Amino acid sequence: MEPVSSREVYRNAWMSVREDRVLLPDGQPGTYGVVDKPDFALVVPREDDGDLWLVEQYRYPVARRVWEFPQGSWPASTTGSPVELAAAELREETGLRAAHLLHVGHLHEAPGFCSQGFDVWLATGLVPGPPSREATEQDMRCRRVSDAELRRMARDGELVDAASLAAYALCALQA
Repeated sequence: MEPVSSREVYRNAWMSVREDRVLLPDGQPGTYGVVDKPDFALVVPREDDGDLWLVEQYRYPVARRVWEFPQGSWPASTTGSPVELAAAELREETGLRAAHLLHVGHLHEAPGFCSQGFDVWLATGLVPGPPSREATEQDMRCRRVSDAELRRMARDGELVDAASLAAYALCALQA
């Protein structure tokens, strides 16, 4: 596929949308709409006994509260390394500090229409502390669950965040 032109059609503080004109492999013209967002860190916090930590918050696009692993990207004009981002998101959303952060892999959020990817981190050696949530996360709740409870939540439609489920599967493959 060969790009011919690209134009930005929308931008806000968190994302931009562009429309790309392309030539398909058979030479025919095509159009792609692409959402560009910065990469993010997703942290799977695991206790020594195997329990996991989830956070729940209201997600406006789907109009419901959603359980997920702690995740996020740097605020505008803030930078740092991927491991610093993982530690910051874990601390911010749960208050937990990790003695060890293992990079498990890099995945793409929705490669059919979005450029955003995310690094999956396994956090162990957890130490509790106070969270320091952003204004949009003030209604966030944190919950410790067993592996069996997490699997039940996924089966029953309580855990529907695709990135969290993909990260959980990636961590399970490391065992």
